[in-house]
Amino acid sequence: MAKLETKLTGSIDRWADKIRKGILQGSVSASLEDQSVFCSADGQCQCRVLVFERYSMAGGNRLSLSVTLFQEAAGNIDCSAITSGGSQAALFKLNTWGEESFLDCFRAVIGK
Repeated sequence: MAKLETKLTGSIDRWADKIRKGILQGSVSASLEDQSVFCSADGQCQCRVLVFERYSMAGGNRLSLSVTLFQEAAGNIDCSAITSGGSQAALFKLNTWGEESFLDCFRAVIGK
């Protein structure tokens, strides 16, 4: 597992679209598996969850990347990206190269 937590500013819709496009264009085998959008009753907060998957040549298997964006009324966005998968071992992970590579792709998209 690899993880990145950071702060973003601006529109949550713009960031979600930029992340979606960037991840899908950054890997031939990447796909957006599903996404969720949550809004408060007054529309002041939003939460978006995007789950991507791609094939890892290094590990010979598929990986997932879950991205959560949470925006408060002030326009500040908390962002969490977590990768999972990428190991074929039964008891512990033998490699995490694919996970780190997937997270590096995400870093490039958001400029961190």
